[in-house]
Amino acid sequence: MAKVAAGWTLSGTVLIACNCDWGCPCNFNAPPTHGHCEGGWTWHVDHGHFDDVPLDDLNFTVVVQWPGAIHEGNGHALILVDENADEAQREAIATLVGGDHGGPWGVLAWTWPTIDGPHPVRYELELDGPHTRVRAGEAVSLELEPIRNPVSGNEVHPGVVLPEGIIVKSADLASSKTFRVANGISYEHSGRYTAFGPFTYEGT
Repeated sequence: MAKVAAGWTLSGTVLIACNCDWGCPCNFNAPPTHGHCEGGWTWHVDHGHFDDVPLDDLNFTVVVQWPGAIHEGNGHALILVDENADEAQREAIATLVGGDHGGPWGVLAWTWPTIDGPHPVRYELELDGPHTRVRAGEAVSLELEPIRNPVSGNEVHPGVVLPEGIIVKSADLASSKTFRVANGISYEHSGRYTAFGPFTYEGT
């Protein structure tokens, strides 16, 4: 079998949730709603590799508790990796999230100097638009629901386009029906910002 070319690429769907109001000021280079950020991301990889290690159909999560805005650093991160990943795959994901090979983690990893993990966990994932849900072991539970108009109660389906975005370039927005984190760091933020969208990253 031919060896996969050196470098890495990932594509799939990312789920985003935090304690900010819908839309999240961070998307627009503004301070977080409450002055600090508690949230993170779950990536579902449809296709990908790191060097010759395939990463198709795997999930991993980074959730963080920052005392201020993300760019001010000093965050405490919990990193979770799909229990279906073998040792080489777990090491590949840990290396990527470490930030030395680019991608969004090359920009963000320095902001969480305190790290728990990576811990292997069982993922339960249902990608269903604004009704998407994911459970990562006992550590993270996220269930989305549509945002509703406060006057009529009707569902609304906003989106955001971020040409300079490092996590996504475009995403659909929703609300967290449930967003809980409990393992080393702990918080619960229901009725807050969530988003989901496609990602494609690559590096060397």
